[in-house]
Amino acid sequence: MAEQLSAQRVAIVTGAARGIDAATALRLAADGFAVAALDLEEAAAEDTAAAIAAAGGTSLAVGADVSDAAAVDAAVARTAEVLGSPSVLVNNAGITRDNLLFKMTEPDWDAVMGVHLKGSFLMSRAVQQHMVAAGYGRIVNLSSTAALGNRGQANYSTAKAGLQGFTKTLAVELGKFGVTANCVAPGFIASDMTKATAQRIGVPWEQYAADRAEAIPVRRAGEVDDIANAVSFFADERSGFVSGQILYVAGGPKA
Repeated sequence: MAEQLSAQRVAIVTGAARGIDAATALRLAADGFAVAALDLEEAAAEDTAAAIAAAGGTSLAVGADVSDAAAVDAAVARTAEVLGSPSVLVNNAGITRDNLLFKMTEPDWDAVMGVHLKGSFLMSRAVQQHMVAAGYGRIVNLSSTAALGNRGQANYSTAKAGLQGFTKTLAVELGKFGVTANCVAPGFIASDMTKATAQRIGVPWEQYAADRAEAIPVRRAGEVDDIANAVSFFADERSGFVSGQILYVAGGPKA
């Protein structure tokens, strides 16, 4: 099967079960990529893979804990065997464990760092060998406006800021091999994660979204497709002279 698909670019999208991640997987499939939709549990990614197949694309649901090196290596190897060597990686898997600093536990800190930072490191390390061998690759990391600081998110903000430095370093190290690395930093996006935040603080979603939109120059919440569009740009072959960049997709000049 890998030989049959060798002419098709292959993308891996982590956290692809829902929200921004699923929208990104669907967009890359529409762009012509065979997509490995990766999530913690394979069953969770099957709906995304099925949606891609229903639209005429090629996809594979893959289960892996991105903070586990052996699981990551196995997931990338399986993708390469079934779909072909990955030429695009989107590091989008993420979790939140919000709390004020004095209430935040070590497990809450470690869990967020493990998925966002360690996960992006392990996935990038695993795919870069395929990209370097091919002399071509695109790595897109998902940061956030929270990288600039956000009350109650010391762990999440730190991880998202770290991903920006990680992205720039990858761009420096991998550029000579034809591999670019860029970062998309979403602002307020209507997604499962932000709806869960509204529920956690006890504010109706419609009110929460409207209040947040008031501070955004374009006066609306972002949609998951806004982020998928940005990732699509960085993943495109024609974006080869853009690397090490942080693109805030936040509805205005201030993140």
